[in-house]
Amino acid sequence: MAIKIGILGYGNLGKGVECAIRQNDDMELFGVFTRREPSELKTLTEGVKVFKAEESVKYKNDIDVMVICGGSATDLPRLTPEYAKDFNVIDSFDTHARIPEHFANVDAAAKAGGKIAMISVGWDPGMFSLNRAYANAILPDGADYTFWGKGVSQGHSDAIRRIEGVCDARQYTIPIDKALEAVRKGENPELSTREKHRRECFVVVKEGADKARIEKEIVTMPNYFADYDTSVHFISQEELDRDHKGIPHGGFVIRSGVTGLKKENRHIIEYSLKLDSNPEFTSSVLLAYARAAYRMNKEGMKGCKTVFDVAPVYLMKEDPDFMRAHML
Repeated sequence: MAIKIGILGYGNLGKGVECAIRQNDDMELFGVFTRREPSELKTLTEGVKVFKAEESVKYKNDIDVMVICGGSATDLPRLTPEYAKDFNVIDSFDTHARIPEHFANVDAAAKAGGKIAMISVGWDPGMFSLNRAYANAILPDGADYTFWGKGVSQGHSDAIRRIEGVCDARQYTIPIDKALEAVRKGENPELSTREKHRRECFVVVKEGADKARIEKEIVTMPNYFADYDTSVHFISQEELDRDHKGIPHGGFVIRSGVTGLKKENRHIIEYSLKLDSNPEFTSSVLLAYARAAYRMNKEGMKGCKTVFDVAPVYLMKEDPDFMRAHML
């Protein structure tokens, strides 16, 4: 029997989930839930049911996992705890500094409802988090480095779009080559946030908007831009559509460590991603963990979980015998 997936929110991430379901034959799309007028929303797949978001509770017994496709700045802190009371849920909350707070709020709601809630699932946090954990376990004497980009950050772009007077925006995270080169050489440099990345923003504003105020709000925004060298470029919607249409991303997780009696042997563990579509890749990770959430809840588990809590066997469509024979 197929796992029935609901999609809450139908932006780039929601569309990515819709596409990814088509590549997972043990899943089916129950429907899309939106804050917009359902009759005005056109899905990529013909015949998909579209409902008002507030109607979702009517279908809590029909949906196995609700994938919450909102922004981390304002949507997910409110929506994930709200929906975790009635559904197994999964989100891609990516404000690293606020994950413990978000976890606590979601955990209370999910336990009250007897549901599983997976938070902060994607590639970072998510796949990068796992690689940091594995590398730390293997090389306890070492240092971690994470570099993102060059690519468009959905969360940071969304945070800019929430600023009054902004119509649209794309934010690029760009690694600083000098820092990346030093890490790959095993020099173990001590790098500040500002020394590892810079941020470049392309912003479309409403006519007559106060550009100076908007730029100041961007570069001083805590958890997003305040700790980085950030450049802001104001451009037209036409320029944004022409030159910044795609949503590529990627990055590197590197751990540099030593072993031996005299720490004479150096080792580098590196995991890298190069993504044509940030939301489509994130959606693919979300669905793998949606499968895990469904299975774990069926086994009686409840509460909030992260990628650290999920054994690989829960992620795979194939059974453990197949995995041992072909992947081990």
